[in-house]
Amino acid sequence: TYLPKLIRAGKRVAICDQLEDPKLTKKLVKRGITELVTPGVAMGDNVLNYKENNFLAAVHFGRGGVVGVAFLDISTGEFLTGEGPAPYVEKLMGNFQPKEVLYDRACKQQFEQAFGNRWCVFELDDWVFTDTTARQKLLRHFGTKSLKGFGVEHLPNGIIASGAALQYLELTQHTHIAHITSLSRIEEERYVRLDKFTIRSLELLQPMQDDGTSLLGVIDRTVTPMGGRLLRRWMVFPLKDVRQIADRQDVVDYFFKQPDFRHLVDEQLHRVGDLERIISKVAVGRVSPREVVQLKHALMAVQPIKTACLYAENASLRRLGEQLNLCESLRDRIEKEIQPDPPLLVNKGNVIAHGYSQELDDLRSISRNGKDYLLHIQQDEAEKTGITSLKVGFNNVFGYYLEVRNTFKDKVPETWIRKQTLAQAERYITPELKEYEEKILGADEKILDLEARLYSELIVAMQEFIPQIQINANLLAHIDCLLGFAKVSEDNLYVRPEVDEGDVIDILQGRHPVIETQMPLGERYVPNDVYLDTEKQQGMMITGPNMAGKAAQLRHTAL
Repeated sequence: TYLPKLIRAGKRVAICDQLEDPKLTKKLVKRGITELVTPGVAMGDNVLNYKENNFLAAVHFGRGGVVGVAFLDISTGEFLTGEGPAPYVEKLMGNFQPKEVLYDRACKQQFEQAFGNRWCVFELDDWVFTDTTARQKLLRHFGTKSLKGFGVEHLPNGIIASGAALQYLELTQHTHIAHITSLSRIEEERYVRLDKFTIRSLELLQPMQDDGTSLLGVIDRTVTPMGGRLLRRWMVFPLKDVRQIADRQDVVDYFFKQPDFRHLVDEQLHRVGDLERIISKVAVGRVSPREVVQLKHALMAVQPIKTACLYAENASLRRLGEQLNLCESLRDRIEKEIQPDPPLLVNKGNVIAHGYSQELDDLRSISRNGKDYLLHIQQDEAEKTGITSLKVGFNNVFGYYLEVRNTFKDKVPETWIRKQTLAQAERYITPELKEYEEKILGADEKILDLEARLYSELIVAMQEFIPQIQINANLLAHIDCLLGFAKVSEDNLYVRPEVDEGDVIDILQGRHPVIETQMPLGERYVPNDVYLDTEKQQGMMITGPNMAGKAAQLRHTAL
């Protein structure tokens, strides 16, 4: 309960834990810091917002006013880099909204002049921001001989920033990062550059008033957390390429005109959950049994989506279908090994499915049927000895015992060992009772140990599928966003715009998407036309009294 509050307040929290098994040591159990949770480096669901990325940023001030920047989300494995003048990097920071920013402590003044003091920051030593250190860190992590394959070799300052971000993960004891599989270049030429003022004044992500609504709030009809995060990214990185825009529109159009296809995909997406963050937890070895079952459900949902896309009469959807990976062997293995409704924690037991391990099934049988067997011993000994009031009991001092009332004392066999005398009875133990006691008392402990080992083996096997599942998560997010556009278009009666490379803006019956959703019941938004041809006119002057809708007209044109 305290961890999320501390992180949101910008604090850094050290997690201390036992470093050895108490059963294996006779001295005090060693404890130490096992993890450092910071605003930019967090994996827990109670800290993260499922619709937002949790980016850690690193900034490097290079020569000639060039600034390198890297954005890393350890909860999803996304790793991006770019470089350019400080105003460009500031725009990227406004777009990605990192939760924590790293920089060289010698550059504090430079950082505050370029980016202000509104960020949660952490200063690192200057040796972290050297080309040699950064390259070694990146090459060792990715297991490559150069960074050419990632398309970032020409960004020396971006590489230094990226190396600093990885170095910080080591500093905060996040060493299991196999899910960070690539470093991507931020392709600035593909997108319209939006600064923080545009994002704020057009209320793209957040409303200015507490009771207001943002554009994202109106058009976000995604059903998966990955889709929600991707839509947020699309909102602040609008495409410039007409062909790519038309490709997206074609898919939305197909969803719109094919209700059966739309309903099938929508139904399956509701079963997917946060595939991206679950597979990241697999990499760090912190995935719960319930999340493993959720991963299985997600992979099962991929099958009908893939089939539907492959048979769709749309090239983009067919390409998406071809790239989706069913990971059938992993799906089947989870089905076979894990209970359908396991507990949240492995140490609660009953995680591994019945029939998977004979040894485990035998131990469970001993544990569950122990009471029946004790009852059998009680009846057997009562018949043999004629002690009709014989009872089997248990206490913490000497375990299981046979209790004989004083009236039957003379019928006790010589082989029984007396352990305790009471006012009305005496208690005895027998070799058979002691032997079975060891089995019963040891079974529960052995069950937990065996389940933990089998579960751990499954997690290691799952790690091989990280790249395929990350691709799946990205493709499903893409499909989810475009399906959401079809849903919101139908509900709000949106029309597909024609987008071209020309200099004419021609909007017929334009409406402000946010204002129209906040109109009082029974009132209708009054649509407006806008026509601007830059060859004939450089601008328009809009006049009118207060509250006539001048600003709404300007803003809906901008949107």
